[in-house]
Amino acid sequence: MQHSPGFLNLVNQARRRVRELTVEQAREKLRLNPSTILLDVREESEFMDEHAVGSIHLCKGIIERDIEKMFPNTGAEILIYCGGGFRSVLACESIQKMGYRNVYSIIGGYRAMKTVGWEMVSGK
Repeated sequence: MQHSPGFLNLVNQARRRVRELTVEQAREKLRLNPSTILLDVREESEFMDEHAVGSIHLCKGIIERDIEKMFPNTGAEILIYCGGGFRSVLACESIQKMGYRNVYSIIGGYRAMKTVGWEMVSGK
């Protein structure tokens, strides 16, 4: 997908304030801490088509509205992915502004996870 220059500029600015993990680093964090939350911020249709096993869906469009209800602990470790690692950066920045301190964007998102054979499942 070809992203617009304005969108890429926004993501690149946010990227300076967000921590990112490689897919391998994300796997290791999940292995070491079973309470780590794997959050899929893609659209519902994308999530329903296929998503990472164990991930929870919270669309980027409503993350600010619902994150505190779903995960009230602002210290929880949250790994966020989207389709390619752009929306997840913006989602991380947004919830960091809400006080979440331990959030990470997975570099390359769903596509990178698929490439390395991350286990996926269809539907909810």
